[in-house]
Amino acid sequence: MKIRGNQPFVDELGRFAAECADPRVTAIAARAATPVRVAVVGRPGAGRGTVARALTHAARGITVTASPVDADLLVHVLAEVVKPEDADAIAAAGRPVLAVLNKADLVGSLSGSDGRGPVAAARDRCARLAELAGAPVQPMIALLAVAAFEALNDNTAWAALQTLAACSDAAAGLDGSFAGFMAADNAVPTDARYRLLDNLDMFGTALSIAAVRRAGTPAQVRSLLRRVSGVDSVVAALSARAAELYYRRVLEAVAELEALAVEHTGIGQRIFDFLSCDDAVIARMAAAVEAAQALEPTVPTDPTGRDEGSRLRRACAADITRGSLRRSAHGGEAR
Repeated sequence: MKIRGNQPFVDELGRFAAECADPRVTAIAARAATPVRVAVVGRPGAGRGTVARALTHAARGITVTASPVDADLLVHVLAEVVKPEDADAIAAAGRPVLAVLNKADLVGSLSGSDGRGPVAAARDRCARLAELAGAPVQPMIALLAVAAFEALNDNTAWAALQTLAACSDAAAGLDGSFAGFMAADNAVPTDARYRLLDNLDMFGTALSIAAVRRAGTPAQVRSLLRRVSGVDSVVAALSARAAELYYRRVLEAVAELEALAVEHTGIGQRIFDFLSCDDAVIARMAAAVEAAQALEPTVPTDPTGRDEGSRLRRACAADITRGSLRRSAHGGEAR
């Protein structure tokens, strides 16, 4: 995941805090640098634990926490449908929510009549589920996302896939039942088949066999599993929501610093000098640009201009304009 937009400001504020050695400024810098915390919630059996493991691997820059109370964002895991308790929980969350339709490979069959496969069918279903959930919904196959980071690291699993790939009828049981796959006539031992199903399920096993037949390496198979799992799209959606939160932290830090400067004149001039320096102004612009991009598709603008989204847009516009003018004054470079 790319460096978050507020990181330049956090870095500049951290350097300033170290230079002035004032505990109040240090505390402000620490709060601004706190990573966004995400909690994974949802009904039992939906795969919350697997989704959390996948995000822990993939969502660098975002901390996955066990407690919803401490979270800035919630990932609500859905299984097949939006039940009333899902909609109620999302409505009562009191913070931004991204819903995830886990086990997206179960939405359609591997060889559906339309040839599009289960992942495409899951994307279509997510558009409908979002209306019922009252939150955006992303498809995900969390088991494959975890497998992309944890599976195929031993010779046993890789050898089993190679053996299956060499069998002309290995795919015979892969679009049917677990029992059919386990009973298929091939040279892979029973315990190795169980292990494949535990780590990859039927869909992931079929994908991996197909990749091995195309001379795929373990790294390439893991890359395929990650891409098909949808975890990167989920992380991108979380990052967009996190961008707004990170920018709010920048604004809060600036407000705290300005208040500190007014109340304590001994350090006041140093704070004002920092806030007006090129590096700090341009760092605020970077955070504002990322937040503005995230706000565009998700926050409606109130015609009166008095809603929170409109106020945040104005703050973004001011910081972007100020930073652009400062860069322009120096030929496009900070000084």
